[in-house]
Amino acid sequence: MTRITADVTFLRGYNQALVMAVGRTVRTFERSTVVAATGLTPQAVSKVIARLTADGLIRPAGVRRPGIGKPAVVHELVPDSRYAIGAHVARRTLRLTLVDLAGTVHHSTVNPLPGDFTPQQLLDVLASGIDAIPGITDLRGRLTGVGIGMIGPLDHANGLVRDAHGLRHWHDVPLREIAEKHLDLPVHLDKDVTAGITAEAWRHGATFGDAALIMVESGIGGGFWLGGTAHRGAHTNAGEFGHTVVDLDGPLCVCGRHGCLEIVHNQAAQAGDITRAARVVAVGVVNLLQTLDLAHVVLAGADLLRHPETYLAAVVEAVGADARRADWLTTTVALSSLGADVIAAGAAMQVLDQQYGIPGLAPI
Repeated sequence: MTRITADVTFLRGYNQALVMAVGRTVRTFERSTVVAATGLTPQAVSKVIARLTADGLIRPAGVRRPGIGKPAVVHELVPDSRYAIGAHVARRTLRLTLVDLAGTVHHSTVNPLPGDFTPQQLLDVLASGIDAIPGITDLRGRLTGVGIGMIGPLDHANGLVRDAHGLRHWHDVPLREIAEKHLDLPVHLDKDVTAGITAEAWRHGATFGDAALIMVESGIGGGFWLGGTAHRGAHTNAGEFGHTVVDLDGPLCVCGRHGCLEIVHNQAAQAGDITRAARVVAVGVVNLLQTLDLAHVVLAGADLLRHPETYLAAVVEAVGADARRADWLTTTVALSSLGADVIAAGAAMQVLDQQYGIPGLAPI
């Protein structure tokens, strides 16, 4: 009996997520639109639409009168019915965003963090930053939770920051648990780059395909979207792209190994040779494409965005030179459409995903 109840609950949530995904993909929709996009029966769609309407997540937006048959009720998403806050924890700053149910960023702010900050210092800055969001008091009833995109390595499944590179006070810190107590809100914790690639998947929709987000910001990481979902790996620690070795006799990295892509890149950047730094990232991207065969590569991160055209040109050139069969081995390379907000916005979208997720859709 328990299994049957669980299965029914799952199906209801999954069907609801499918309808919500349609609402984000098209401006208005009717029952037949959802049936065509999802494969659900008209009866199932009607039940989901009724529940979502009762919860205020969607609303009627008129009727369509076909030449033959009964008028069809048209619906639309209610973006301001739910919000989430996203936090991007970097080594120097905390960026906060307020994101609505449609994935629109309504507020973005950056707060400085103390050098080598402690968990308590982060929580204090996080709480004060949330309280400073304009209108946050009026939004509390519609606030789904807080998403945190954090420096890794971390254990997403258990909400633990294992050993954040370059931060001494972050060994096996239960950040999700202590943040929930400190903020009195549900908290979702994930690696920064995984949050970022989630944001890009929201922006691109069901046609996004297999993709990577490469972030250059103090460190270098890679977030992966494979098979229609974020890829976290066996230990939820996928994404340490910057700690792949590109020089066996290279300099010592913060991770303890020699010649990592991150340290080789950082030394070039610190020397003012941005062209070489960009080429180092480009070499890493090509290695990644040879391994994973990706359709999209998105470039992001505060350090990269200081020289966006240099990095973009280097990666595009390297990918193009390596594509020996350009008629079918093609990869698009672009800068993030969300700019510096991509990690924080993605963290907020992950919170909304937990309640109103976005499974893959057939083309509408």
